[in-house]
Amino acid sequence: MAALREGPVYDVTVESRPLVVDGLEVAAFHARPDGMPTAGLVLHPDIGGLRPLFEDMARRLATHGLAVCAIEPFASVPASELGTIEARMARVADLDDSQQMDMLAAAADLLVVEDDVARVSVLGFCMGGHYAFKAASIDRFDAAVAFYGMVRAPEAWQGPGHRIEPLAVAAQMAPTLAFFGSNDPFTPAADIEALRGAWSGRSDCEIVVVEDAEHGFVHDPDREAHRPEAAAEAWEHALQWVNGK
Repeated sequence: MAALREGPVYDVTVESRPLVVDGLEVAAFHARPDGMPTAGLVLHPDIGGLRPLFEDMARRLATHGLAVCAIEPFASVPASELGTIEARMARVADLDDSQQMDMLAAAADLLVVEDDVARVSVLGFCMGGHYAFKAASIDRFDAAVAFYGMVRAPEAWQGPGHRIEPLAVAAQMAPTLAFFGSNDPFTPAADIEALRGAWSGRSDCEIVVVEDAEHGFVHDPDREAHRPEAAAEAWEHALQWVNGK
């Protein structure tokens, strides 16, 4: 997590805790700085789900003054069926947009109630970026940041529960910041241009394309695709965005 620098607030409280959403127990990780948080942030992980990488990310984000809640997106799938990335990939089509939105909203509610924040944003990576786009359209979040989120659901992900298509709801989204890599096969240039066109005339939405960057170039320093300088710049931009600056 070297690209996401530690912030000035070093006293941070962290806890693993479940959220209950319509009877479903959702694993979540809550991090908050001591004192009054500046804003709230809900994290939707990549397809690998909630794990130490995202717990450390939540803690680091809290050192910047944010109250953070990260969720497990595959809460409705038995853990025994999620042993590999390939297994998770095969279950994306079984996820339900309404349930994902309810889980993200429950995490936002936790931050409002327990951390007394007035502003809550949603931020996600890859599959989580795809859902961050969707969440930006439901009138629950003040802003969104999507890192290399798919603006069109891949064919293998399409299922009856996938009713929200990012491009179709782009005009309804809260102010959204979208990062893409120019060499990312999951977000081809045509999709990026389609989103740019959907946001035409909106000064409160922004697209950043990093030349020659591949999928996943920001959030996991252990990936070959990681671009430290570009990732550090992206994090600084994202921190300003979720704080409304």
